[in-house]
Amino acid sequence: MSNSLKLSLGIRSLIQMSEIKKIFRSIRERFFKLFSNELGIDLGTTNTLVYLRGKGIVIDEPSVVAINTKTGRVVAIGKEAKNMLGRTPAHIVAIKPLVDGVISDFEVAEEMLSYLINKAQEGNKKLLGPRVVIGVPSGITNVETRAVRDAATNAGAREVHIIEEPVSAAIGIKLPIDSPIGNMIIDLGGGTTDIAVISLNGIVNSKNIKIAGERFNEDIISYIRNEFKILIGEKTAEKVKMEIGSLIDGKKTGETIVRGRDLITGLPREVIITETDLREALAQSIDTLIDAVKEVLEAAPPEIISDIMRHGVYLVGGGALLGGLSSVLHEALKIPVYISEEPLTSVARGTGMVLENLLIYEDLLVRNEDEIPPKK
Repeated sequence: MSNSLKLSLGIRSLIQMSEIKKIFRSIRERFFKLFSNELGIDLGTTNTLVYLRGKGIVIDEPSVVAINTKTGRVVAIGKEAKNMLGRTPAHIVAIKPLVDGVISDFEVAEEMLSYLINKAQEGNKKLLGPRVVIGVPSGITNVETRAVRDAATNAGAREVHIIEEPVSAAIGIKLPIDSPIGNMIIDLGGGTTDIAVISLNGIVNSKNIKIAGERFNEDIISYIRNEFKILIGEKTAEKVKMEIGSLIDGKKTGETIVRGRDLITGLPREVIITETDLREALAQSIDTLIDAVKEVLEAAPPEIISDIMRHGVYLVGGGALLGGLSSVLHEALKIPVYISEEPLTSVARGTGMVLENLLIYEDLLVRNEDEIPPKK
């Protein structure tokens, strides 16, 4: 038998094996869909959203857990626990189990995920545990990825897949990431901001920085403490940011009343905070954000820069709603900047679309370190 004939038969055999594997996987998928739910989770520092296949986003809860330190029992999770922040007695502690987008308290994160997974399946629970796709910040370590997998598995998930949040968000807002076209997305979350350039179903280059919603709150707290000698809490800072947070004139109401503790007298006191005060408070963080975006652009190939100049940069995440941010970025970068529709749910919708077509998006998932073949 000639070498060319052997090669031809070998190739045909490989193709047949590949087709057989696809058939078996298709049968397996249909079987599990009958007996198992499928969930997409945007595991955020501030909020966690859950997508249930066939129903859409069914949960949007703060990533907060309240624990009784005397008994070790969970008192509340989500909105109820968030309402307790800064208002609990000594034996009840409200904990955020995620810091900068990754798990910082494994056991509490496991409790939270278990609660959310069970709540998402209320009235629709099936025989087997759900298959779960979870969005995580880009560039997290293998250890941090393993913590997410283990927490979800211990919380009841049958199968866990990980996807980077900027990729999931790009899928969620239907950017053509499978084409040889450069797409740029900025995901401003609660703990981190992901800046990524994506093309041909992969991240060309990216940067993850800790300038996001919670940093903005810290900036506001620090500014009011330094300028007005008043101490306020995180929830008050969040409220001020949402009411008058604007990076350009005229985008929000001009002023609001802030109440807190006078650092000199120790007594309650209120002051009026203006739009200008907020801009001064956030100026340094916004400059850092702009510098990070420029770094990512500088590292991108020229052809991709050309694509981005034509198609623009897309903002997703809660931070995208900060008044005037798109205008400030446009002014600094000289590139069109767009706020996506429903930026808060972009990542969660992306995980849902991945669930709908898992075989198509398989190469975009973060591989388990056990699945990575050793180098020769």
